[in-house]
Amino acid sequence: MVASVVKETLGDLNKDSFVTLLTKLIGESKYVQNNPPDLIPEEDRIVRHVREALLPHSTATGGGPLILNHVTYKPNRGNLIVEYPGTEPAKILSFVGMHMDVVTANPSEWDFDPFLMSIDGDKLRGRGTTDCLGHVALVTELMKKLGQTKPKLKSSVVAVFIASEENSSIPGVGVDALVKDGLLDKLKNGPLFWIDTADKQPCIGTGGMIPWKLHVTGKLFHSGLAHKAINPFELAMEALKEIQTRFYKDFPPHSKEQVYGFATPSTMKPTQWTYPGGGINQIPADCTISGDVRLTPFYNVPDVIKKLKEYVEDLNKNIEKIATRGPVSKYVLPDENLRGRIEISFDEASSGVACNLESRGFHVLCEATKEAVGHVKPYSITGTLPLIRELQDEGFDVQTAGYGLMSTYHAKNEYCLLSDMCQGYKVFTGIIAQLEE
Repeated sequence: MVASVVKETLGDLNKDSFVTLLTKLIGESKYVQNNPPDLIPEEDRIVRHVREALLPHSTATGGGPLILNHVTYKPNRGNLIVEYPGTEPAKILSFVGMHMDVVTANPSEWDFDPFLMSIDGDKLRGRGTTDCLGHVALVTELMKKLGQTKPKLKSSVVAVFIASEENSSIPGVGVDALVKDGLLDKLKNGPLFWIDTADKQPCIGTGGMIPWKLHVTGKLFHSGLAHKAINPFELAMEALKEIQTRFYKDFPPHSKEQVYGFATPSTMKPTQWTYPGGGINQIPADCTISGDVRLTPFYNVPDVIKKLKEYVEDLNKNIEKIATRGPVSKYVLPDENLRGRIEISFDEASSGVACNLESRGFHVLCEATKEAVGHVKPYSITGTLPLIRELQDEGFDVQTAGYGLMSTYHAKNEYCLLSDMCQGYKVFTGIIAQLEE
């Protein structure tokens, strides 16, 4: 089919149908909050509504060409793969990453009920409207329209609705398991559009994340006799300053960051501080500073972890040389044979991704965006999208986009705009049409 006919056949987003479906999905959002062990989502609640919308146009009922595959690895936690078959087996494109879990929401902190969709003009409000139930509903409407209108496409169009994106503490539930089982292998033959970002523009780069903890041991003593203590706070502050200085020297802004439009280079900073407690007149025995490294995808996560361990090892060997604070501040007590100690540990790290700017997928996404939105301005952030680097490493041409609002992503009073979702639908039909050329 020629591109113009494809676009004409698929038309515009059916707003009433979309809003009706999204209302049902947001009504389930309370039960798909993902924060184990307290909150384990039941993504099958979302699958049920999506299947209900698509079954009448599926091979399962004989009502249409859509092939539905409900894949479950943990009870009540399914994924749904939907395929609209094309005429040429080698040609395919896919929309993946529309996840059916959400981050938590505390109703007492919101101006409206997060778990019921409300409409305020163009705003569709509720937990998951932007991230990512809005996209679940949007891609469902696209697949439904394909099933209804049955355009004769060369390319198969596949949608993969996934479980368990917001929290990786329970593995083997979502896209990681689908990839491992080879269920997405055929998607390697064409562009894969990961639909879980925001602001309507192609997101071409994301950051890696390395959560770290710096545990510092000193010596507890009365604060009036500071010369008999090793102050872990002072040691932690000075050691961290030195670690950060070395980090920024070894991982400076990379030339490719400007090409990709990253808002910031790689960063390493503290975000939390804990200590065992005690009186104001006590220098405590130890403390822990935690934080993260956000790493642009032009550096390797293992290289950074190795360097951070080396910095700490060197500081421990040369603890006498670390700057002190005032005439009695010290990190070694020779008479007691005591030395302060710094230890670094890491939680699970993830790598960033730089999309291939030469690929067909990138070019069609840009062209479709320009046509639907009026302009195209790809961007990159050192926020982390889990899972997509692994897909890229497996050989998928991953491009990412989304039609919610970055300003309400994971935020209180989350909402998306119906007009943005309508443009998102136009981007999808533009992609399908171009890939027929």
